[in-house]
Amino acid sequence: MKQDDSQPQDETPESTEEIDATTANPESQEAEPAAELDPWEQLEAEAAKWKEVSLRTAAEMDNLRKRTAREREEAIRYANQRLLEDLLPVIDNFEMGMLAAAQDTSSMIYIGMEMVRKQLNDFLTNQGVEEISTVGQFDPNLHDAVSQEPSDQPEGEIIRVTRRGFKIRDRLLRPASVVVAAAADPEQPA
Repeated sequence: MKQDDSQPQDETPESTEEIDATTANPESQEAEPAAELDPWEQLEAEAAKWKEVSLRTAAEMDNLRKRTAREREEAIRYANQRLLEDLLPVIDNFEMGMLAAAQDTSSMIYIGMEMVRKQLNDFLTNQGVEEISTVGQFDPNLHDAVSQEPSDQPEGEIIRVTRRGFKIRDRLLRPASVVVAAAADPEQPA
């Protein structure tokens, strides 16, 4: 009987090893597909990451292209700004000369200066320069108040211009220097 006992015992360990081998194999087979899926998912995640980087880079390049075009256009548009700013005092002095020459409007000097004035005004207009309006209320964005004077006009109204102001398109070249009406002093008799 002992032999019978020993044989089943021997068979049992073999069968246990076979069972262990079969149970070990399905686990390893299941682990291998999981390991295969994991690298695949990693590749998909990495591909998605690089796609996002690519899209962001493309958007940044598009923004850079637009910004560069806008800056180039602005540089061309306002290229003469410095020259025009330097020219304005010369124009002011020319205008003072015109006032002095205006005493004799039939003189050749006045007629020649009037022709030069017209050319200067046409040049400024062609460059996109326009004179700032000095009619109406004081605007601190466009006007420079050099003084206030009591006046019968409403407070803040521009009374007179001491120096003309100019804009180049939508940019201020020089503010207009103006005298502004102050509220009449109630203590002083009118």
